[in-house]
Amino acid sequence: MKRFEGRIAIVTGAGGGIGSAISRRFAEEGAFVVVTDANGAAASEVAESIERSGGSATAIAADISKGDDCAILIEQVHSRTGRIDILVNNAGINRRGNLLALTDDDWYTTFAVNLHSMFHLCRAVIPHMMKAGGGAIVNTASQWGLHPAPNHIAYNTSKAAVAAFTQNLARDYAPQKIRVNAVCPGEIHTPMLEAGVKRSGRTIADLDKLVPFGRIGKPEEVAALVAFLASDEAAFMCGSLVEITGAQAVA
Repeated sequence: MKRFEGRIAIVTGAGGGIGSAISRRFAEEGAFVVVTDANGAAASEVAESIERSGGSATAIAADISKGDDCAILIEQVHSRTGRIDILVNNAGINRRGNLLALTDDDWYTTFAVNLHSMFHLCRAVIPHMMKAGGGAIVNTASQWGLHPAPNHIAYNTSKAAVAAFTQNLARDYAPQKIRVNAVCPGEIHTPMLEAGVKRSGRTIADLDKLVPFGRIGKPEEVAALVAFLASDEAAFMCGSLVEITGAQAVA
């Protein structure tokens, strides 16, 4: 399918497991993908792999925890392409611990990356989408933002805020045909998850046993859902929080 032929898509956190899968999925379906990540080398590697596979992409290093960098990113893309059809706010970090275990930096950096970046990016991109007659924004929330897991208070709270932000934004800008939705993944096999598993002393096989479907999710499965929500096939979906968990309860 080429559902995104001629469209411009920005994906944040695109150097990571889910972000890179989302970027590749959009490129496979015809989009020109702006691959952005704080890790410029990782972003370039993803963009180059897309180009080698016959897709269209460019990499931009950006620290979206900073509001000015968010505004610069949007204007840089718009000045180059003349339009922005899709924004995927995927970047996120997970500082683990209960309230007394967290530092001030853990708390504020979590919100800067997971939530405040969305505020700044959406505020910059929505005027362009309004002038173009619409657009699609897909945010990465989390199952844990809806059903908190223990000892992840900063992550859980920031992702709950992402869910609320998504639904508020959707209601405010649906009249302008800007659709805003969020995916809420459970356990997905990413480098970030692998690092957490190693610290806990568990294995991926241990996590697989907790999922009724028999295994944890794949980044490509989240990417497929994101692509659907951004596509015209989801034309009446706006303000939805879509869980993708394999029927797993909170770990």
